[in-house]
Amino acid sequence: MRDRLKGALVVVTLLLTVAARAQSGPEPASFTLGNGLRVIVQEDHRAPVIVTQVWYRVGSADEPSGLTGISHVLEHMMFKGTAKVPTGEFSRLVAHFGGDDNAFTSDDYTYYQQDQVADRLGLALELEADRMTHLRFDAGEFASELKVVMEERRLRTDDNPQALAFERFKAMAYPSSPIRAPIIGWMRDLETLTLSDVRDWYQRWYTPNNAVLVVVGDVTPAQVRTQAEKYFGAIPSRPLPRRAVVRELPEPGERSLTLRLGGQVPMLYLGFNLPSAGSVQGNDDAPALRLLAGVLDEGISARLERRVVRTGKAAGIRSGYDMLARGDTLLTLTGVPAEKQSLADLRGAILDEVWRLRDELATPEEIQRVLANITSQEVFSRDDIDDQAGLLGRLASSGLPLGLQGDILRRLGEVTPEQLRDVARRYLQPARLSTLFLEVQQGGGQ
Repeated sequence: MRDRLKGALVVVTLLLTVAARAQSGPEPASFTLGNGLRVIVQEDHRAPVIVTQVWYRVGSADEPSGLTGISHVLEHMMFKGTAKVPTGEFSRLVAHFGGDDNAFTSDDYTYYQQDQVADRLGLALELEADRMTHLRFDAGEFASELKVVMEERRLRTDDNPQALAFERFKAMAYPSSPIRAPIIGWMRDLETLTLSDVRDWYQRWYTPNNAVLVVVGDVTPAQVRTQAEKYFGAIPSRPLPRRAVVRELPEPGERSLTLRLGGQVPMLYLGFNLPSAGSVQGNDDAPALRLLAGVLDEGISARLERRVVRTGKAAGIRSGYDMLARGDTLLTLTGVPAEKQSLADLRGAILDEVWRLRDELATPEEIQRVLANITSQEVFSRDDIDDQAGLLGRLASSGLPLGLQGDILRRLGEVTPEQLRDVARRYLQPARLSTLFLEVQQGGGQ
């Protein structure tokens, strides 16, 4: 074991050295225009390409009851044209000059991305500034796009037992947090959504003082500042609504739900309410919680893989914990029971390993293994300018300092086995646990 631990330490040391070298280039530059638009620039001159992202601090967590899904619908409408760039021309122009574009809506933000050759920076910013303030709201286009979103919901959620179960699980696991509603929206809300609703949402949130422009690639901060001032500088700011704090009850109480849906396999969903680095309280515990999640389920040597999957109790297990979330989040554990194993048996086997973290110290070897994996992911992400921009945008949109990107590995490396056991004792409690049993409905099927 000493040889294995020594080897793990060598690997982590090498990876940390590589990560430090990768981060030794120019620090991201950050400045704010007079209208409140925050601009972040990360130089990367390895290739003559850039990525531009515009992040709006609004997502499904900001939607009131009755208007769920409106942020995602607006994302679709952002491609439906302005007076200067008619419907369909935005993506055609980007592609014509060798670029690509995309967009994404989450609980906490909506962002729009373009990948371009470096000399098209002006084009990218002109297109984004135009639709930030001059978006057209055509009734026919809205009706057509709303049908697209509703069909997307049918295909991805309503007709998918696992996705539908996770939607119900999320609603149960967050009894008071604003992120309990689905990002795509409840169907009943989509059915009553109006063009006026979406236009009002756009005018309320899509303003420069609620946006972050991130540019990464073969540019300089001076170049970006000049172009940002040219295209965004004259857009006026507007008063913003107050955003809800993403905060959950400290101990909501143990919750359980059983669903019987058509499908092929049963599934188990477990979730513990946890803080993140963006939480109001408990944010200092996020690094230890991230390592705790990795000790449980990260790689073929993780506890759940070795002691539950390979012992024939589960066909597979997945986990998730987002330490960079804007507020309180979940540690999720989903699993499919092995043949002749019940959902209750699988729940007991997984929770046995969870409770063991409260009683036994994780070994230094386990922690170093997880740290090596996280560090390698960080190293590889530095090769992709999309990933670099995405991290900067997430940090800024979640109200986290940009310096956290270089501080995460250091903080993770300082976590001790005793700290990991301490957070397990405080957070891995039945009062924070949600369970959903997805059973296969007899006679059902996909």
